[in-house]
Amino acid sequence: MIRTTIILFFYISIFTYVNEIAAGEFARADLQAAVDSYLAAARSGEISEMALAPGVKYIENAENTTLGEGIWKTPLNIDFHRSLLDVVAGETFTEVIVTDKTHPYVIGTRLKISGGKIREIVSLVTDAGDWLFNADIYLKWSSIENWDVIPVDKRSDREALVAAADAYLDMFNDPSIKVPWGKPCARLEGGIYTGKGLPDDTCEVGISGEGNILLVDRHYVVDEDIGSVVVFLFFDGEDGHPDSHLFRIEDGKIRFVHTLTVCSEPNCGRPEMPPNMPQSQPK
Repeated sequence: MIRTTIILFFYISIFTYVNEIAAGEFARADLQAAVDSYLAAARSGEISEMALAPGVKYIENAENTTLGEGIWKTPLNIDFHRSLLDVVAGETFTEVIVTDKTHPYVIGTRLKISGGKIREIVSLVTDAGDWLFNADIYLKWSSIENWDVIPVDKRSDREALVAAADAYLDMFNDPSIKVPWGKPCARLEGGIYTGKGLPDDTCEVGISGEGNILLVDRHYVVDEDIGSVVVFLFFDGEDGHPDSHLFRIEDGKIRFVHTLTVCSEPNCGRPEMPPNMPQSQPK
């Protein structure tokens, strides 16, 4: 009887998820509720705060992890967060910044939702030793950028947002790719910010022009309302670094880029300061 009930519940869950995908629209309120429960759980360190589906999967820094282990061992004093809600895929992304001096973090978390329950949690947890890490600088610049809702008549559609992100990511392999750069544009990469609050700010500085760097296994979360897409990927091939690139796109042009890169060795074995990278510091 118990086995029959479990199987029945499994098929109901799958049926619900398939129907949600077929309908092509998840409710923003349901996605936001899932994000809110994730943030409450992160703050308290209690996973019971989340509405979890049976058999929920947790992946931290590209490794299958028992939910309750890893970053979940310690409650987080969250200074700032922002989220994307993907009403087509039923997924969310939340950027979480913690500047607690005992252990600062910048975290990117993707949730997959079905029937109001969280089916999968995927987190990139960056801290000291990861690419250009500095949570204070990340907080300074991320918190003052404008990621407000874009008027309906000025929004890019899903395909255009993904295409803009892909152009940027493909450029690392083929520098001849045309990227829809905005002016101004600012890039937040670990603890380095390319913007100075000027009309001619550019995201193009400090990017390798050598090519032959593959950014693979891309997974997209898209929020058309705020003109944003985040891409989870591996930087520098299948055996490369777990990474995310978050984009804000206005009028079809890239306005902001945020990156998180998890390193297996200090600063991913690269120089602390890439060539030609400006050093904008928090005031």
